[in-house]
Amino acid sequence: MNILYIMFDQLRFDYLSCAGHPHLKTPHIDALAARGVRFTRAYVQSPTCGSSRMSSYTGRYPSSHGVQFNGYPLRVGEWTMGDHLRKAGMSCHLIGKTHMVADADGMQRLGLVPDSVIGVRQSECGFDPFVRDDGLWAEGPDGFYDSKRSPYNEYLKSKGYPGNNPWGDFANAGAIGEDIASGWFMVNADQPANIAEEDSETPWLTREAMRFIETVERRDDQPWCAHLSYIKPHWPYIVPAPYHDMYGPEHVLPAVRRDAERTDAHPVFAGMMNNQIGRAFSREDVRQKVIPAYMGLIKQADDQMGHLFGWLEATGRLKDTMIVLTSDHGDYLGDHWLGEKNLFHEPSIKVPLIVYDPRSAADATRGTICDALIESIDLLPTFLEIAGGEPAPHILEGRSLMPLLHGEPIDWRDHAIAEFDYATLPLSEELGLDPKDARLFMVVDDRWKFMHAEGGLRPMLFDLQNDPDELVDLAKTDAHQEVIDLMYNRLLAWGVRMSQRVTLSDAQIAARRGKSARKGILLGVYEAAEVDETLTEAYRRQVPKPGS
Repeated sequence: MNILYIMFDQLRFDYLSCAGHPHLKTPHIDALAARGVRFTRAYVQSPTCGSSRMSSYTGRYPSSHGVQFNGYPLRVGEWTMGDHLRKAGMSCHLIGKTHMVADADGMQRLGLVPDSVIGVRQSECGFDPFVRDDGLWAEGPDGFYDSKRSPYNEYLKSKGYPGNNPWGDFANAGAIGEDIASGWFMVNADQPANIAEEDSETPWLTREAMRFIETVERRDDQPWCAHLSYIKPHWPYIVPAPYHDMYGPEHVLPAVRRDAERTDAHPVFAGMMNNQIGRAFSREDVRQKVIPAYMGLIKQADDQMGHLFGWLEATGRLKDTMIVLTSDHGDYLGDHWLGEKNLFHEPSIKVPLIVYDPRSAADATRGTICDALIESIDLLPTFLEIAGGEPAPHILEGRSLMPLLHGEPIDWRDHAIAEFDYATLPLSEELGLDPKDARLFMVVDDRWKFMHAEGGLRPMLFDLQNDPDELVDLAKTDAHQEVIDLMYNRLLAWGVRMSQRVTLSDAQIAARRGKSARKGILLGVYEAAEVDETLTEAYRRQVPKPGS
């Protein structure tokens, strides 16, 4: 069986009609959910692109793989999805974004040539890239945000779009008269992107995915895993016609927030509410510009899923392809007086997750909803089981979703963990924190969500049962100290986990017990008769004579 691993960027868990959005209709994603399992409590391990994605691609927490924020390199030698799956006989490919930064110093130290097979895989998070485009071709006084070649920009140039960066001038900008209406300015979010819809990012990448599948099946005879990774509905918030005006202010849901959240707010929360992003999304005029465009981007994405899924079915590929659809994090969109992501409220840290398994073993769960606590690091162990590989729990910190997909009884986790390192944000300096202390940790269970902040700052606590919108921080008082103590105990148990011993499995270590004696290591032996004579044979000999 093949695996199509679809990831959208910054797609909220509740901006799908199958998840209950009252205005945004996503029939094609809904149809996938009707064929598979929709998980309602899937949490990423970090609310920022690069760190979250590296957890998905390695099956490990940020503190294990080391990529705590965007721009942090993934160290050379870290086991990745491609490494695990290729070992199991499944190829692993990339179409789209990873947000991965290569460990160039580590590669140079080990003499890895960047354009060799191993060098490419180390540079591309273990994937064999069919097309890599991170889709953020922003440009400022210090140059481009991403200095790599953009295949999408090259495509636009081949279609006749002029300039050095048509991504910025056309795909992510409108036109007002003769002036570019850049999507970086949210006032332009209601303008149609100045590009033919079929040439915009999402349709282009969908076509690339189809082209990849046809190519790999002509070229190889082994099963494949394809990571189809879209940049949208990530900002810039602008979308081409006809999607730009499908939704209006009347479709913008009220912001989930209260004035009381600003009173005695946690210092990190307060800092994020008061930065430029938070101040912007606290304005209703900003929300009414941005959210309809965000919805249009999602509607376009759903239509492209219709094209892709329909093509898979028409070509007979749907019957032997597992499809996983998810996101790397969400988007606050003004909830809790915040924009972007970077904190642990549900709109940011919880993501959509739909898994379609075409095999008959999954028939019992088709069209069902599962509210088990899922972590994004669970996907790689699931894929490894699909590929028929040996489990690797000494490396992979998640667990396979297969029992949940097949309706099998299982003792599942009772809490989930996430981390966030904000050391590179100005907020850490404003709070007077050293980089090592600008870190947050989340523990969530069936009722409670807890946040610990390093640097001597107090925690946060929400009662998801009685306050599902997370509007009342219960850690402002000591009334729930028992719950806070429970969460700290869980965080301690997680913090002392075995996370770095990845070269030997538990079984390999167990097999080594007591074996050193059979190689002559006889510690604590006073005389030979105390142990089995076979262990001392090499030491019970006559002294060799010179010349013998």
